[in-house]
Amino acid sequence: MEALYTIRLDGIYVRAFHGCYDLEQQVGNRFRVDMAIRTPLGDLPKNDDVTQAVNYLTVYEIVERTMQRTQRTIEAAAANIIEAVKQTFPQIVEVECTVAKIAPPLGGKIDKVSVTLIG
Repeated sequence: MEALYTIRLDGIYVRAFHGCYDLEQQVGNRFRVDMAIRTPLGDLPKNDDVTQAVNYLTVYEIVERTMQRTQRTIEAAAANIIEAVKQTFPQIVEVECTVAKIAPPLGGKIDKVSVTLIG
């Protein structure tokens, strides 16, 4: 197996309208997205050429754009992010994506609920 390197984007906060309840889809909530992107070590940018690298700004924009597509589950939101990132950067072999709903409406005090998908 080829050696990999990991790019992390932690703490991408967005306001979005995901939720199984209609009210959540109308009112919205805060979400946090954390990502680990794994790429073969052999795909490191040559001669420090940023055009050969996974562009962090592009990944950030993909997350923001994808999170604006309303879903019933945060699992679907995470799967959509993984798919979009891998389509944009074919050199990526694995994306780990955690989507957390901050202070979900569960009837009591809870900091967040989150899911992590790896694809």
